[in-house]
Amino acid sequence: MAKGLRERSKLRKANADKRARAVAKNVGVSPSKVRIVLNLIRGKDYREADAILRNMPNVGAEEAVKVLESAGANAENNLGLNKANLYVAECYADGAAVLKRFQPVSKGRAHSIKKRTSHITIILDERA
Repeated sequence: MAKGLRERSKLRKANADKRARAVAKNVGVSPSKVRIVLNLIRGKDYREADAILRNMPNVGAEEAVKVLESAGANAENNLGLNKANLYVAECYADGAAVLKRFQPVSKGRAHSIKKRTSHITIILDERA
């Protein structure tokens, strides 16, 4: 039993993605708002993507900047890559937990409010 687990673990590590990545979980911004921002930086160079995000007024841009900087730091420190050669290979925002709240309305009723959160993932790769 344990031998099979060890072998599968080795295979998983061998096939693991070798690109620099960063993930921010349970960010208090709706995934749809973050996706608007991430669509603008997909495929861009690291420095260009950083400049775009820093000059955007969107709420999701602030969180995306943090994740982009973290991915760049991971590339430098963990993989020994140069930030000048990096580009945004993949970026996406997935839905996370939804906080359910209620807004009281007339006649003793309540309307539901869904406060959505997101997981933001940015993967950087080196230009060939």
